[in-house]
Amino acid sequence: MTERTVTANIGLTLDGRYNGPGGPTDAQAIVRYATTEVARDHLTRLWSGATTALLGRVNAEGFLAFWPTVLADENADPRDRAYAKWLLDTEKVVLSRTLTEAPWERTRLANASAAEVVTALKATGTGDILVNSSPTVIKDLLAADLIDRLYLLLCPEIAGDGQRLFDDGLPSSRWTLTRREVGELGEMALTYDRAR
Repeated sequence: MTERTVTANIGLTLDGRYNGPGGPTDAQAIVRYATTEVARDHLTRLWSGATTALLGRVNAEGFLAFWPTVLADENADPRDRAYAKWLLDTEKVVLSRTLTEAPWERTRLANASAAEVVTALKATGTGDILVNSSPTVIKDLLAADLIDRLYLLLCPEIAGDGQRLFDDGLPSSRWTLTRREVGELGEMALTYDRAR
């Protein structure tokens, strides 16, 4: 098995939610913090060593609708455009039981559990495996203890309702804070490594 690091990134509210009371597309409590200097630098750090993006179907479809437009926008922040280019150019694996055709170039579909796919990816290739903002995939990998590094953008708002990342039922685990930055709006970019 190669020494590939499995990393995951997600934005959360103070009450641990990745979306709000409006449902899966309600990211109001997070979006305003995602374009700060701290958040953009955080995003750059997390993808810079990754050679594979692992995405759930819903997230992959949302990214496909958004990131190519950022790459084409000459007025977009250069860090956002660099991420968009990386996302389009890198190997992508989309977990899906319903898609029959890959939604992007350099993409393959996997009709298997996140744990099975990550175990196979770790056995081959080099570079980090990045799960970016795919909460179902992140939860599955946390349950299987397969995430080595968590990148969290903690947003100073309480959503009050919505889905939580850290549901009851996850196995206990210990993490070491390896980096933290506080932005001008009070957002915190946090990096945690799994203590094994």
